Amino acid sequence: MISTNLTRIRAEIEAACQRVGRDPASVRLVVVSKTRTVEEIREVVAGGEMLFGENRVQEAQGKIPLVNHPAVQWHLIGPLQRNKVKIAVEMFQMIHSLDSLELAEEVSKRALLVRPMPVLLQVNVGREPQKTGIMAEEAVGLVRKLALLPGIILQGLMTIPPMTDRAEEARPWFRSLARLKEEILAEQIDGIGMQELSMGMSHDYAVAVEEGATLVRIGSAVFG
Repeated sequence: MISTNLTRIRAEIEAACQRVGRDPASVRLVVVSKTRTVEEIREVVAGGEMLFGENRVQEAQGKIPLVNHPAVQWHLIGPLQRNKVKIAVEMFQMIHSLDSLELAEEVSKRALLVRPMPVLLQVNVGREPQKTGIMAEEAVGLVRKLALLPGIILQGLMTIPPMTDRAEEARPWFRSLARLKEEILAEQIDGIGMQELSMGMSHDYAVAVEEGATLVRIGSAVFG
Protein backbone atom coordinates (compact mmCIF):
# COMPACT_ATOMS: atom_id res chain seq x y z
CA MET A 1 0.00 0.00 0.00
CA ILE A 2 2.77 2.45 0.88
CA SER A 3 4.47 1.89 -2.48
CA THR A 4 1.19 2.52 -4.30
CA ASN A 5 0.54 5.66 -2.28
CA LEU A 6 4.01 7.02 -3.03
CA THR A 7 3.50 6.45 -6.75
CA ARG A 8 0.20 8.34 -6.65
CA ILE A 9 1.65 11.23 -4.64
CA ARG A 10 4.59 11.61 -7.00
CA ALA A 11 2.22 11.65 -9.97
CA GLU A 12 0.03 14.30 -8.36
CA ILE A 13 3.06 16.48 -7.53
CA GLU A 14 4.25 16.17 -11.12
CA ALA A 15 0.80 17.05 -12.45
CA ALA A 16 0.59 20.09 -10.17
CA CYS A 17 4.00 21.24 -11.39
CA GLN A 18 2.96 20.83 -15.00
CA ARG A 19 -0.16 22.93 -14.46
CA VAL A 20 1.96 25.93 -13.42
CA GLY A 21 5.08 25.31 -15.49
CA ARG A 22 7.37 24.12 -12.69
CA ASP A 23 10.07 21.49 -12.75
CA PRO A 24 8.88 18.53 -10.61
CA ALA A 25 12.46 18.17 -9.38
CA SER A 26 12.01 21.48 -7.54
CA VAL A 27 9.60 19.82 -5.08
CA ARG A 28 10.73 17.43 -2.35
CA LEU A 29 8.48 15.10 -0.42
CA VAL A 30 8.97 15.14 3.35
CA VAL A 31 7.36 11.94 4.64
CA VAL A 32 5.88 12.73 8.04
CA SER A 33 6.84 9.76 10.17
CA LYS A 34 5.56 10.85 13.59
CA THR A 35 3.93 7.91 15.45
CA ARG A 36 5.03 5.55 12.64
CA THR A 37 7.03 2.41 13.28
CA VAL A 38 10.57 1.73 12.13
CA GLU A 39 9.17 -1.01 9.87
CA GLU A 40 6.82 1.45 8.16
CA ILE A 41 9.67 3.92 7.66
CA ARG A 42 11.83 1.20 6.14
CA GLU A 43 9.00 0.40 3.73
CA VAL A 44 8.99 4.03 2.61
CA VAL A 45 12.77 3.89 2.15
CA ALA A 46 12.34 0.76 0.05
CA GLY A 47 9.88 2.76 -2.03
CA GLY A 48 12.57 5.31 -2.79
CA GLU A 49 11.88 8.18 -0.38
CA MET A 50 14.72 9.25 1.90
CA LEU A 51 13.48 12.43 3.57
CA PHE A 52 11.44 12.22 6.76
CA GLY A 53 9.86 14.78 9.06
CA GLU A 54 9.45 14.28 12.80
CA ASN A 55 7.36 16.42 15.11
CA ARG A 56 8.96 15.68 18.47
CA VAL A 57 12.63 15.50 19.37
CA GLN A 58 12.09 12.82 21.99
CA GLU A 59 10.25 10.47 19.63
CA ALA A 60 12.84 10.97 16.91
CA GLN A 61 15.65 10.35 19.35
CA GLY A 62 14.47 6.78 19.85
CA LYS A 63 13.61 6.15 16.21
CA ILE A 64 16.44 7.56 14.09
CA PRO A 65 19.19 5.20 15.37
CA LEU A 66 16.94 2.21 14.68
CA VAL A 67 16.29 3.22 11.08
CA ASN A 68 20.05 3.65 10.69
CA HIS A 69 20.21 4.27 6.94
CA PRO A 70 23.04 6.41 5.56
CA ALA A 71 20.95 7.97 2.79
CA VAL A 72 18.02 8.98 4.99
CA GLN A 73 17.69 12.60 6.09
CA TRP A 74 15.60 13.89 8.97
CA HIS A 75 13.86 17.25 9.31
CA LEU A 76 12.27 18.59 12.49
CA ILE A 77 8.86 19.92 11.48
CA GLY A 78 7.27 20.35 14.92
CA PRO A 79 7.81 22.89 17.70
CA LEU A 80 11.27 22.96 19.24
CA GLN A 81 11.79 23.71 22.92
CA ARG A 82 15.01 25.45 23.83
CA ASN A 83 16.02 22.66 26.21
CA LYS A 84 15.89 20.18 23.29
CA VAL A 85 18.03 22.24 20.90
CA LYS A 86 21.32 20.47 21.66
CA ILE A 87 19.81 17.10 20.72
CA ALA A 88 17.99 18.52 17.70
CA VAL A 89 21.07 19.99 16.05
CA GLU A 90 22.84 16.65 16.37
CA MET A 91 19.97 14.60 14.86
CA PHE A 92 18.33 16.71 12.17
CA GLN A 93 19.50 18.07 8.84
CA MET A 94 16.98 20.93 8.87
CA ILE A 95 14.68 22.63 11.37
CA HIS A 96 11.42 23.91 9.84
CA SER A 97 9.96 25.46 12.99
CA LEU A 98 12.16 28.39 14.00
CA ASP A 99 9.76 30.91 15.52
CA SER A 100 11.68 33.39 17.68
CA LEU A 101 14.99 35.18 17.98
CA GLU A 102 15.62 33.48 21.33
CA LEU A 103 15.23 30.01 19.79
CA ALA A 104 17.41 31.02 16.84
CA GLU A 105 20.16 32.21 19.18
CA GLU A 106 20.11 28.88 21.02
CA VAL A 107 20.19 26.90 17.77
CA SER A 108 23.07 29.05 16.52
CA LYS A 109 25.06 28.54 19.73
CA ARG A 110 24.58 24.77 19.72
CA ALA A 111 25.05 24.36 15.98
CA LEU A 112 28.43 26.08 16.08
CA LEU A 113 29.68 23.04 18.00
CA VAL A 114 28.38 20.61 15.36
CA ARG A 115 27.76 22.19 11.95
CA PRO A 116 25.82 25.16 10.55
CA MET A 117 22.11 24.32 10.74
CA PRO A 118 19.75 25.00 7.83
CA VAL A 119 16.51 26.45 9.21
CA LEU A 120 13.13 27.71 8.04
CA LEU A 121 11.22 30.51 9.70
CA GLN A 122 7.72 29.43 10.69
CA VAL A 123 5.03 32.00 9.86
CA ASN A 124 1.55 31.94 11.37
CA VAL A 125 -0.22 33.03 8.19
CA GLY A 126 -3.69 32.63 9.70
CA ARG A 127 -2.79 34.52 12.90
CA GLU A 128 -4.19 31.63 14.94
CA PRO A 129 -3.49 32.04 18.68
CA GLN A 130 -3.16 28.28 19.24
CA LYS A 131 -0.37 27.94 16.68
CA THR A 132 3.29 28.83 16.87
CA GLY A 133 5.01 30.98 14.27
CA ILE A 134 5.72 34.65 13.85
CA MET A 135 3.33 37.12 12.26
CA ALA A 136 4.07 38.09 8.68
CA GLU A 137 4.77 41.71 9.57
CA GLU A 138 7.53 40.61 11.94
CA ALA A 139 9.37 38.57 9.34
CA VAL A 140 11.68 41.10 7.70
CA GLY A 141 12.90 42.51 11.01
CA LEU A 142 13.54 39.06 12.42
CA VAL A 143 15.29 37.89 9.26
CA ARG A 144 17.72 40.81 9.56
CA LYS A 145 18.65 39.60 13.05
CA LEU A 146 18.89 35.95 11.97
CA ALA A 147 21.35 36.97 9.26
CA LEU A 148 23.81 37.95 11.99
CA LEU A 149 23.78 34.54 13.73
CA PRO A 150 26.73 32.42 12.61
CA GLY A 151 25.38 28.96 13.40
CA ILE A 152 22.23 28.97 11.29
CA ILE A 153 21.53 29.16 7.58
CA LEU A 154 18.08 30.58 6.86
CA GLN A 155 16.80 28.88 3.72
CA GLY A 156 13.14 29.88 3.58
CA LEU A 157 9.75 29.84 5.24
CA MET A 158 7.30 27.31 6.64
CA THR A 159 3.63 27.50 7.51
CA ILE A 160 0.72 25.44 8.78
CA PRO A 161 -2.36 27.29 7.52
CA PRO A 162 -5.81 27.17 9.11
CA MET A 163 -7.61 23.87 8.55
CA THR A 164 -10.05 23.95 5.66
CA ASP A 165 -12.68 21.56 4.33
CA ARG A 166 -11.47 21.92 0.76
CA ALA A 167 -7.88 22.06 -0.46
CA GLU A 168 -8.65 25.05 -2.65
CA GLU A 169 -9.54 27.11 0.43
CA ALA A 170 -5.92 26.91 1.56
CA ARG A 171 -4.63 28.62 -1.60
CA PRO A 172 -4.72 32.19 -0.22
CA TRP A 173 -2.61 31.16 2.75
CA PHE A 174 -0.01 29.47 0.56
CA ARG A 175 0.00 32.45 -1.78
CA SER A 176 0.58 34.83 1.13
CA LEU A 177 3.63 32.84 2.26
CA ALA A 178 5.04 32.89 -1.27
CA ARG A 179 4.45 36.64 -1.40
CA LEU A 180 6.25 37.09 1.92
CA LYS A 181 9.21 35.17 0.55
CA GLU A 182 9.43 37.64 -2.35
CA GLU A 183 9.19 40.60 0.04
CA ILE A 184 12.11 39.25 2.06
CA LEU A 185 14.16 38.61 -1.07
CA ALA A 186 13.50 42.19 -2.21
CA GLU A 187 15.25 43.43 0.94
CA GLN A 188 18.51 41.83 -0.31
CA ILE A 189 19.70 40.87 3.16
CA ASP A 190 23.23 39.49 3.07
CA GLY A 191 23.54 35.79 3.80
CA ILE A 192 19.84 35.04 3.51
CA GLY A 193 18.47 32.55 1.02
CA MET A 194 14.78 31.99 0.41
CA GLN A 195 14.90 28.92 -1.78
CA GLU A 196 12.53 26.83 0.35
CA LEU A 197 8.80 27.05 1.02
CA SER A 198 7.63 24.29 3.36
CA MET A 199 3.86 24.17 2.99
CA GLY A 200 1.16 21.69 2.11
CA MET A 201 0.13 18.46 3.78
CA SER A 202 -1.80 15.34 2.82
CA HIS A 203 -5.09 17.08 1.99
CA ASP A 204 -3.79 20.16 0.16
CA TYR A 205 -0.27 19.49 -1.14
CA ALA A 206 -1.21 19.80 -4.82
CA VAL A 207 -2.49 23.34 -4.24
CA ALA A 208 0.64 24.15 -2.24
CA VAL A 209 2.83 22.96 -5.12
CA GLU A 210 0.89 25.16 -7.53
CA GLU A 211 1.64 28.12 -5.24
CA GLY A 212 5.37 27.43 -4.99
CA ALA A 213 5.97 24.81 -2.29
CA THR A 214 9.39 23.19 -2.46
CA LEU A 215 8.87 20.93 0.58
CA VAL A 216 5.51 19.20 1.11
CA ARG A 217 4.98 17.44 4.44
CA ILE A 218 2.85 14.35 3.83
CA GLY A 219 2.03 11.65 6.35
CA SER A 220 -1.42 10.06 6.20
CA ALA A 221 -1.53 10.05 2.40
CA VAL A 222 1.66 7.97 2.44
CA PHE A 223 0.87 5.54 5.22
CA GLY A 224 -2.90 5.33 4.81
